[in-house]
Amino acid sequence: MKVPSSSPGRRERNKQQKLDRITEAADQLFGRFGVDEVTTQQIADAADIGTGTLFLYARSKAELLLLVQNTHYAEAIEAGLLAADDAASPLDAVMALVEPVVECNRRQIENGRTYLRELVFGDPEEPHHRIGLEIIQQVDDAYVEILQRDGRLSAGDAALLARAISAVMFVSLASPAHLQSTDQEVCDDIRNQVRVLLRP
Repeated sequence: MKVPSSSPGRRERNKQQKLDRITEAADQLFGRFGVDEVTTQQIADAADIGTGTLFLYARSKAELLLLVQNTHYAEAIEAGLLAADDAASPLDAVMALVEPVVECNRRQIENGRTYLRELVFGDPEEPHHRIGLEIIQQVDDAYVEILQRDGRLSAGDAALLARAISAVMFVSLASPAHLQSTDQEVCDDIRNQVRVLLRP
């Protein structure tokens, strides 16, 4: 009796290879020129596919940006979660999560601001948008766990405070006031605001 193979078939491998090429092409072009200056045709050409094929993987340029940024955010959050485990205080643990996200978001500042706008105002039914929201929820869940470590907050209060911390981070990253700021200055601003939120 033949045992079914658990490895992906040729069709699935081809789909994944195309997705990888699209992600890499969009990442390079967005990083070099900014999302507003890049066309979907340029991305399709760089990925060596037709535009019709491109739209099977992402229906708009905004979705392509979400695809790219989601990958980077997931990596940043993974690094932040590891660092948060070793933090000495709730504030330090929160900032251990925030700092790699700030760095990720500001690799190309306008792309980062556009990404946040798409997460807030985009179509939550779009697959890459939905994944982005799941990634952000992962951060909120981590904040809740951090905030409950000392037993002072109920799960409900910790969840509300986590949402407030996320709002601080989002607004700080999207603010025109920080267009010329360094990553460290943005982190310092967020840290000062979170410190006030965490006061007993």
